[in-house]
Amino acid sequence: MKKLIFLIFNIIMLSIGNCGGPLISRLYFIHGGQRIWIPSVLQTVGCPIILIPLAIAYFQRRKIQGPEAKIVFITRQEFIASAGVGIIVGLDGYLNSWGPAKLPVSTSTLINATQLAFTALFAVLIVKQKLTAYSTNSVVLLIAGAATLALRANGDRPAGESAKDYMLGFVMTFIGAVLYGLMLPLIELIYMKAKQTVTYTTVLEIQMVLGISATVFCTIGMIINKDFQAIPREASQYAIGESKYYMVLVWCAIIWQFALLGLVGVIFYSSSLLSGIIGAFLLPVTEVLAVILFHEKFQAEKGVAIFLALWGFVSYFYGEYEQGKKEKKMKLKKKESQISQQLDMGQTGAGHVV
Repeated sequence: MKKLIFLIFNIIMLSIGNCGGPLISRLYFIHGGQRIWIPSVLQTVGCPIILIPLAIAYFQRRKIQGPEAKIVFITRQEFIASAGVGIIVGLDGYLNSWGPAKLPVSTSTLINATQLAFTALFAVLIVKQKLTAYSTNSVVLLIAGAATLALRANGDRPAGESAKDYMLGFVMTFIGAVLYGLMLPLIELIYMKAKQTVTYTTVLEIQMVLGISATVFCTIGMIINKDFQAIPREASQYAIGESKYYMVLVWCAIIWQFALLGLVGVIFYSSSLLSGIIGAFLLPVTEVLAVILFHEKFQAEKGVAIFLALWGFVSYFYGEYEQGKKEKKMKLKKKESQISQQLDMGQTGAGHVV
């Protein structure tokens, strides 16, 4: 029950981040933001907020264990692996920022939906994830649901967008989907290869390293691209005002941190495949929020996408429920078999004594 509660909590955080993050990033571009590295670094720069729960956990340990309480649980091997994956996280954030900047929403959503297929593929190859009929059905339905969102796109470029920029945005977003699909199983692999019991405190420390590594990567990109010098100029020219420009940046950093926190938590308490399925499920939900917040048109395709997404989501969890029942029956049969063998051995021993 405790594991289930934590899983639900992390699913909620992932949902807030995965829906709110793309929307607020889009808000940055809609009102005049033009820099790709800025929304990229904002996806992970909020990682110091993790120090709050880590500090609380440390002082609780110190009360119980005294001065001998460990400050850090992450090992050197986990630190190096997390830093390496963090670079992938930073690169993925940069690539995905091209979607709201250069592509129609339907097109970028379709491309991002392919990340679920790559997550399933890499999960099978890297962490030996077993795909059931239900999980396979869920993957197909969720991808099909997201694909319907592109039916009205017709490959049209946004007004004023050059063919070169449009194609560049398409390619960058697709590569980002591939990297995202690779990133999730790699995080799960860090947990699996750990030479110690991985607790949620360790998970937070791993996420901290991921966030710092990704932030350093994107900060270097900002320095090379001279984005820090451009921020005051962008703020002064922002369509809804300078103060709101900085508010958008701050909230972007906060909301994206929910996504990363929920992501590593869901992988820890379940699997990388589930985190990918939740991400795909939230794509049409994000579209509906875009209709409400940005007054976009709600075509029939979006309704179909939501229906298929819900169907796929339910299919996955029903499959997990059935798999749990099957495993429980197998354990029960194994236990009964062991008891039966023990009784037979006892009876045989009793016969020898007579």
